[in-house]
Amino acid sequence: MSENKIPYKIYLSEEEMPRTWYNLRADMKNKPAPLLNPGTGRPMTAEELEGVFCKELVAQELDNDTPYFEIPGEIRDFYKMYRPSPLVRAYCLEEKLQTPAKIYYKFEGNNTSGSHKLNSAIAQAYYAKQQGLKGVTTETGAGQWGTALSMACGYLGLDCKVFMVKCSYEQKPFRREVMKVYGSSVTPSPSDTTNVGRKILAEFPGTGGSLGCAISEAVETAVSTPGYRYVLGSVLNQVLLHQSVIGLESKIALDKYGVKPDIVIGCAGGGSNLGGLIAPFMGEKLRGEADYRFIAVEPASCPSFTRGRYAYDFCDTGMVCPLAKMYTLGSSFMPSADHAGGLRFHGMSSVLSQLYADGYMEAVSVKQTDVFRAAEEFARVEGILPAPESSHAILAAVNEAKRCRETGEEKTILFGLTGTGYFDLVAYEKFHSGEMHDFVPTEEDIARSLAQLPEVN
Repeated sequence: MSENKIPYKIYLSEEEMPRTWYNLRADMKNKPAPLLNPGTGRPMTAEELEGVFCKELVAQELDNDTPYFEIPGEIRDFYKMYRPSPLVRAYCLEEKLQTPAKIYYKFEGNNTSGSHKLNSAIAQAYYAKQQGLKGVTTETGAGQWGTALSMACGYLGLDCKVFMVKCSYEQKPFRREVMKVYGSSVTPSPSDTTNVGRKILAEFPGTGGSLGCAISEAVETAVSTPGYRYVLGSVLNQVLLHQSVIGLESKIALDKYGVKPDIVIGCAGGGSNLGGLIAPFMGEKLRGEADYRFIAVEPASCPSFTRGRYAYDFCDTGMVCPLAKMYTLGSSFMPSADHAGGLRFHGMSSVLSQLYADGYMEAVSVKQTDVFRAAEEFARVEGILPAPESSHAILAAVNEAKRCRETGEEKTILFGLTGTGYFDLVAYEKFHSGEMHDFVPTEEDIARSLAQLPEVN
């Protein structure tokens, strides 16, 4: 099909929407390392994990071999409220950059949560409801996951307790109010409502918090409250499984027009968006059916891929969660209070970490002032105000397109636009007023945190 017939926005019909999630681990020769019990050092069993997570989600978490999981009809029906999401050909951005590159982005911001997070939120809430639970607990950084889970729980009639990273709680008051609209309680973390929160406050007085802190508080609340389980918006295998709907839709849409991307780019915090976007493309690469270049983009203020260590570490600051082998800055690492709250986790998905260690992906870190410049340029030519997290991928895509302009290469670039930035206007205000600064941890900062990694035989 000729290029001039490719529309600005490619939509799938309901009939073309994926009916299964794709489990990338099934095609990985080197499987991600198992979660370990910090007390015994042995792999976590299903029985142990079911004390924290929903039973069906534990089964998905531990399954490294089943390639496809059927999406329950109730979840597919919920998806139809906002999916399929559009795949957009960025003609205006291409023209602005005067690049021979072809740029596509998958836009996940066309729902009230403003991001891709709803894809896994409804799945996790559904399985909690099926198990007969009263409610769930969780953490949230930028607030997108907390909003998405609140929406899902409100729809299904589940209680939802959200611990929101304190600096984001203060920067984004309207985000927390949206969560309350859907019936959730929202607590700034670290708080004095949990034992681990009080401990962290004593050790780090005045801290703006971290995702690791909020995870600890949410887990403590879940295991101490009958009828509740903990759910997580990123990092875990189950989350990447649910988010594969992003990449599956993208590939179906591109295949309709005979388009094959050369480069696939996603922002990287814990790995939910990146893992979901690259899933079917990475599967082809692992099976030897096609080749792609994958780029993970992370903030210079929290550079787990580019400056972290591949090792077993706690997933939370309070050290109450299992150990995961991942690229990590150390669970005690306290990132600066920058404005990409969703990318401030100290570690990275075990799946993505294994792929990165095996050389299947690249990673770059970028500074937030550069990110906001790219966000503003994108907004002016493509008409969407992007979230700070998404803008990391925008910056990398723009840089690759400029490189094509310099070399004359006609590369096809696909990136994930994870959500909108309408709840991030305080951040844009800081950028415009010149009050935004770049925070880059020193080698000493990272070494201090890595020195506290647990010893694992």
